[in-house]
Amino acid sequence: MLSVLPSLLVLGLAALAALQLALRRRSPPENVAERLAAARALALAVGIQGVHFAEETVTGFHERLGTLVGLPGIPLATFVGFNLMWLGIWVASVPGLRSAGSPAFFAAWFLAIAGTLNGIAHPLLAVAEGGSFPGLVTSPFIGVAAAWLWRRLLEATRPGGPNPS
Repeated sequence: MLSVLPSLLVLGLAALAALQLALRRRSPPENVAERLAAARALALAVGIQGVHFAEETVTGFHERLGTLVGLPGIPLATFVGFNLMWLGIWVASVPGLRSAGSPAFFAAWFLAIAGTLNGIAHPLLAVAEGGSFPGLVTSPFIGVAAAWLWRRLLEATRPGGPNPS
């Protein structure tokens, strides 16, 4: 189980940031067009994340990540189950963005943050490995899609959740 610690740490921090954004930024009722644009950006990012996940699976990301920090690989079933769960959550969140559902915004912010990190981390991991690293080919695409989603989420929301600071 130690093999999942690096991923849990990074994704846990991303989830905390996403939760803060979902709690502190609301989508006013009049932002219908902006929510629709965010929902389209989320749908695109989910599709690209699905392709990225497929590349990671085929190229052995789940086995190689742990070895960078001296841990065993992530069990394939754990890696696949986790990714499929999130892909399902993100797909289910597309209509939720349209109706300004807070859980959908949490999920969308999480993909925006995690996807941006993917776009940065995979090239850095390839450099650290001296060549290539599983997931490298599609990482720029999810990075760009996530950044676009992030921008659309900012346009669809305004500060004003509980305890604004």
